[in-house]
Amino acid sequence: MKLGKVINAVISGVLVFSLLGCASIVDGRRKKVSIKSQPSDAKVTVYDKAGVEVVASQTPALFRLKRSGGYFTTTKYRIVIEKLGYKTVEVEVKSAINGWYFGNIIFGGLIGLLIVDPATGAMWTLSPKEIDQVLTAQSTSIIRENGELMVMLRQDLPEGFVGSLQPVSNQQ
Repeated sequence: MKLGKVINAVISGVLVFSLLGCASIVDGRRKKVSIKSQPSDAKVTVYDKAGVEVVASQTPALFRLKRSGGYFTTTKYRIVIEKLGYKTVEVEVKSAINGWYFGNIIFGGLIGLLIVDPATGAMWTLSPKEIDQVLTAQSTSIIRENGELMVMLRQDLPEGFVGSLQPVSNQQ
């Protein structure tokens, strides 16, 4: 009698797992994408493939993003990292086939291969899943409204201008 219960439990477990997608079980529906910057506290905005803002935060940030654009459809995101005084950086995050998806051949069967993982988006993974961006300082340039004064870093001047520089003093 006990052996019959064990066999029923094993068969039930195999049936349940055969109805699920392998990638859905192992990897879930959404993918965590970690975004850091040096310096930190940069604004980070995530846009979907249609250019619609999905989420915004400050670095360091951790987002859970959808892996697909629909049934059997990839997706991509544009990550914009910006901080005052630094050049704005854009990083593209794309979906690619998830290796666990092929586990359906053994564990998930046709239902996992053709229905569950494609419908949940788990057949895809996102890459890169970690972004650690070093921000580059932006050139300093100030133009007064009347156009009289422009201040630039010496390193940002064209070579022809460097020889014509004259020191400015506070003395009158």
